[in-house]
Amino acid sequence: MRALEGTTSMEVDLDLIRKYDRPGPRYTSYPTAPHFSPSFEAGDFIASLQRMRRRPLSLYFHLPFCASLCYFCGCTMVVSHNRARIRRYLDHLIREVEYYATLTQGRPVEQIHWGGGTPTHLTPDEVRLLIEAIHTHYEVSREAEISVEIDPRTASDEHLVALREGGFNRVSLGVQDFHAPTQRAINRIQPEVVTRGCIEKVRALGYDSVNLDLIYGLPFQTRSTFAETVEKILTLRPDRIALFSYAHVPWMKKHQRVIEDDKLPPPAEKLAILKHAVERLSEDGYVFIGMDHFALPGDGLAKALQEKTLYRNFQGYSTGAACDLIGHGMSAISQSTDCYAQNTRDFEDYYRAVAEGRPATERGYRLDADDCLRRTVIMRLMCDFALDFRAVEATYGIDFRTYFEDALQALPPLVEDGLIELDADGLTVTERGRLLIRVVAMPFDRYLRQRPEVKFSRTV
Repeated sequence: MRALEGTTSMEVDLDLIRKYDRPGPRYTSYPTAPHFSPSFEAGDFIASLQRMRRRPLSLYFHLPFCASLCYFCGCTMVVSHNRARIRRYLDHLIREVEYYATLTQGRPVEQIHWGGGTPTHLTPDEVRLLIEAIHTHYEVSREAEISVEIDPRTASDEHLVALREGGFNRVSLGVQDFHAPTQRAINRIQPEVVTRGCIEKVRALGYDSVNLDLIYGLPFQTRSTFAETVEKILTLRPDRIALFSYAHVPWMKKHQRVIEDDKLPPPAEKLAILKHAVERLSEDGYVFIGMDHFALPGDGLAKALQEKTLYRNFQGYSTGAACDLIGHGMSAISQSTDCYAQNTRDFEDYYRAVAEGRPATERGYRLDADDCLRRTVIMRLMCDFALDFRAVEATYGIDFRTYFEDALQALPPLVEDGLIELDADGLTVTERGRLLIRVVAMPFDRYLRQRPEVKFSRTV
């Protein structure tokens, strides 16, 4: 497939995008988070962790504090400059590290990610304190991929040095858009010179990889204004680019009410923005990883795509397929081979659980045999853009066409529209279908039929 190799431009068919643009899961898990239950027993997750003593670990740290509010934000975050409050959270985060590290002794850590919020809202000394705790209690591999989300507006040289000295080798910067009216409308003033200067410092310090986040569908964006941002991004040559669609959900995120509906680009313009951005990035040599991720051909994500070792978890596309994920902090989600467990979003409940030496789990899900089978099918579709029916049959002892009869009956329209190719042995997603991969995966999701009232973001 040409676009996989990053050699020629992808062509985005807007008629197909319009036809299949519908609400659907992002499949960072299966079953998806709306199906997690408060009746889930945290002990099930702990038991699952302890059964798989040889699996390596991936660690996520949720640092929810920010210096200011970005009006587009959909994250679990809190604006605070109360250093005592932030330090209290950090102290409990470290105690949670001690708890889980004790349960998982001897298991190497191959991935670490700090997200938020704004991890660099910690002071450099607090950054060092958390790094020291992680390395003291966990067995971090020398080859571990260690990444952090930073705000280039507030991340100081000392922050970047402290993180690099602590083993961090990847950074992700939020850009969204360089268009000044858009920045003002979303309350995130970040001139190009600030982003460029931060990237230069990051590269001078020897970080291995830089990711930049862009968002289309924001106020005052047009195809031409966003095209200017894309051209500036290409001169920065980040290793990875995430191109997210803005989800305007003011009924869920009250601060989004500040963004006026009539200032958002109309649906046709939003799709034109997407088409140009996708085609321009692939034209310039970026490999389309899937959904909304791009990477240079030599990047680990692109290699994982080619080698069919790509994976999806709650941070999106990942290379950590063989890892159990332990989420630290309020709202963080953990994942084992057969369980998902999410921490409480309430600070006081979180502090109480950590102080009592128990998981801060508020809800979760234990997978049954059907869940595990469908998770494999959906994740391989999302990551490989192909599905080998015989391989699934050999692993799970089923007849694929009988077991998934309902799903297969939903596929002919996708074949007719050129999104997939289907034969007796399997399914292959075409180049034009890869942008709509969520639509391809959805027929295999039994929960979409059982609970149609659950709301999701649109697939494009």
